[in-house]
Amino acid sequence: MGAITFYEDRNFQGRNYECSSECSDLHSHFSRCNSIRVDSGAWMVYERPNYSGYQYYLRRGEYPDYQRWMGFNDCVRSCRMIPSHQGSHRMQIYERPEFGGQMMELTDDCPSLYDRFHFNDIHSCNVTEGHWIFYEQPHYRGRQYLMGPGQYRRFNEWGGVSPKVGSIRRIM
Repeated sequence: MGAITFYEDRNFQGRNYECSSECSDLHSHFSRCNSIRVDSGAWMVYERPNYSGYQYYLRRGEYPDYQRWMGFNDCVRSCRMIPSHQGSHRMQIYERPEFGGQMMELTDDCPSLYDRFHFNDIHSCNVTEGHWIFYEQPHYRGRQYLMGPGQYRRFNEWGGVSPKVGSIRRIM
């Protein structure tokens, strides 16, 4: 079971709210979020209600201000715990929508999609094992997208604003 605490002010000050399960709308619990403490579990926090907007992957630790979790602002409106996965990780990525074009399979982290596969647009993917994070830029920077098991026929199905993916990391 996971636990995460949101604080309105930096350095774990001000009004706070502790959460131990997913929550689609945190607005009634706090108006802004400037620091977070993750006591257990791995979490995705979202800029908007209903798991939309910017996504931020947080694991156990302390984040005394929103820049520490690569936040663009102090707005956090929903969260979900990422289930732990002990087995292997596997996904197929495709250069075209609807699983078309060239297909590459991943079973480990990829710090630079372009260096490894010579393309960085992913239009569809099939996650068969584990949870993954897509990062917009190489070396695990930029916008983040949680990829759970399932089929994603177009980039907008994972919340992407474009098909550009710079790096991919497994959630261990």
